[in-house]
Amino acid sequence: MTFIRRYTALPTFRRSETTLSISALLKVCKTTSSLEQVHSRIIRKGLHEDHFILSQFITLCNSLYNFSYSTSVFNLVSSPSTVLWNTYMKGQSENESLSLTISIFIRMKRSDAVPDKFTYPSLIKACSKECAVKEGVALHGSAVRCGVGGDVFVMTSLIHLYGKCGEILCARKVFDEMRERNVVSWTAMIDGYASFGDLVEARKLLDKMPEKNVVPWNAIISGYVKCGDLKTARKMFDEMPYRNVVSYTIMIDGYAKSGDMASARFVFEEAPEKDVVAWSALISGYVQNGQPNEAVKIFHEMCSMNVKPDEFIMVSLMSACSQIGSLEQAKWVDDYVSKSSIDIRQAHVIAALIDMNAKCGNMDRATKFFEEMPKRDLISYCSMMQGLSLHGCGSQALSLFSRMLNDGLTPDDVAFTIILTACSHAGLVDEGCYYFETMKTNYSIVPSPYHYACVVDLLGRTGRLKEAYELLKSMPVEPHAGAWGALLGACKLHCDIELGKVVAEQLFELEPQNAGNYVLLSNIYAADEQWLDVNLLRNKMKDRGIRKIPGCSWI
Repeated sequence: MTFIRRYTALPTFRRSETTLSISALLKVCKTTSSLEQVHSRIIRKGLHEDHFILSQFITLCNSLYNFSYSTSVFNLVSSPSTVLWNTYMKGQSENESLSLTISIFIRMKRSDAVPDKFTYPSLIKACSKECAVKEGVALHGSAVRCGVGGDVFVMTSLIHLYGKCGEILCARKVFDEMRERNVVSWTAMIDGYASFGDLVEARKLLDKMPEKNVVPWNAIISGYVKCGDLKTARKMFDEMPYRNVVSYTIMIDGYAKSGDMASARFVFEEAPEKDVVAWSALISGYVQNGQPNEAVKIFHEMCSMNVKPDEFIMVSLMSACSQIGSLEQAKWVDDYVSKSSIDIRQAHVIAALIDMNAKCGNMDRATKFFEEMPKRDLISYCSMMQGLSLHGCGSQALSLFSRMLNDGLTPDDVAFTIILTACSHAGLVDEGCYYFETMKTNYSIVPSPYHYACVVDLLGRTGRLKEAYELLKSMPVEPHAGAWGALLGACKLHCDIELGKVVAEQLFELEPQNAGNYVLLSNIYAADEQWLDVNLLRNKMKDRGIRKIPGCSWI
């Protein structure tokens, strides 16, 4: 039975072909297929110019993300009313580019329809999404000329636009000119000050606000969190007359970003209700702070409470698996995502799948996702190159780097760190030196200590210790311990005692309590049977209270 027959058979829907019955049918449409059937009936009954019906139809098309369908239907209307233009434009503004939305508005202005107070809020909101102040100012002027510049919804939209884009004086000017303000207007202005970092003014405005709800409180707390002032954020959080799940999530996220996962977990446990965003904040916090096993544990706890994870939680879980490096766990997550309703074609999801599979050793699966991408970006290339480098495929990583350049992508400092590491692991000295010079001359990237450390490690592995040492001495900034440590390891590998002593002294200054450096130099002495130096070094460790961390085995 077709959608139309199934629903017209119900007593609620009479068979008479009236606007009311079609309107009722539209309310129960859930798929594009049923939408097409209703559209067919609209055309057959000559209602294709009925603006009331078409407005509902276009709204439904937008809710089903079928924007091409809504466009084709709208373009067939001979003379759309202002209401119909507004409906069509609202859907496009929420899902299409700003330039397309503005072009629709220009078409409307050139037609017989006149923009009204319902026209501008969605357009201004589209400008806010892209921080397009210039276009927003033009719409502001247009609204004033059309006589709706003083409407509370139009002005509130403008406050939000100017506040979000850092034009806080313009936002305040609009706010002060308002004859009437609602809760949303006050909140938009407070949020603007909070986003701008002027929390003193935001607090003043909150105190003056006649009717307060939880939203402006959350905006100010979020402002303190962004400024890193968690102490004041917590004080204000405790002062709130009532809190919602967003309030708790802001604090969880703030503590997580500051590295205080104990406080983040405490606030999470305090929350009377937890939505998927709160769970996401906690899980991503553990991942960002290098506690991937705890993130996985929280994920399973969330699932046991019948909370369905979204794509952001799954991306965090994939990142946790990348840190752990467990192939078995990566396969489980991959399988879970494939069976879920999450769209893996989304750029951030497929990038995470590539990174997880590459780092966990499933290069075939990572390559499959990589090659299926409609458009490969720098992040996906870097994930693949790093995976190849980790698993001993340095030459393939270099080939992929060349392919990336041929695709017209410009490598950044991270891409060069990865390719230099790949050269180091594969012993490709000439190639590594070439990329190091290319980075400076062709891309004007100033090498970081990590880039230098990669080249030092590369030269050291192949026995070119003097070159590595001279490179460290030529650095414009002080080399970090990792670079000196790589050279000391190379000195042990190639039994260069004299240089080993010099390098070790540098490390003793940088890391006076790191027993590993003493042990490494001791092993260099022992390899050359210089037992007196071994004993002297051990005595130095004893005098400085440095203890060697004992080894252990899980067997």
